[in-house]
Amino acid sequence: MKLAAAVLLCAACALPAGDPAGFYIWKSAELKGFSKTLAPKLNDKHVASDVIASHGNYGFQIAHREGSGEGEWHEKNADIFFVQSGEATLVYGGDLVDGKTTGPGEMRSASIKGGTEKKIAAGDVVTIPVKVAHQMKLDKGKEITYFVVKVAQ
Repeated sequence: MKLAAAVLLCAACALPAGDPAGFYIWKSAELKGFSKTLAPKLNDKHVASDVIASHGNYGFQIAHREGSGEGEWHEKNADIFFVQSGEATLVYGGDLVDGKTTGPGEMRSASIKGGTEKKIAAGDVVTIPVKVAHQMKLDKGKEITYFVVKVAQ
């Protein structure tokens, strides 16, 4: 009897306890579907986004834009963008024009002066270090959906 109980106890300990904290999988079809689910939620700035998970010093968001965004600057968060669909012109570097504080360590503005422009499209991955101004500009009629990893530094 004791042997059977010991075997059962060992077997129970060997069973997986579920996924570890911070483990996530977003399947390709799910990521592609976000452009359709976010499009009806666009705000007055032509963007919709959802925080979809966070763990420790990093978080995950999905964003969909149908218009140019504001210039942004983050004191402590690096951004990593994985473009799912669409295209935009990314402006990075330079300075925010009349930047306004929108939260602790966060600034926004209508534009960036002196930045570099690069075209980005589906399949591209972009890393934006902390304290680097950045902005997405979209041509009329264009849209972009991208997965964002925010890493606190």
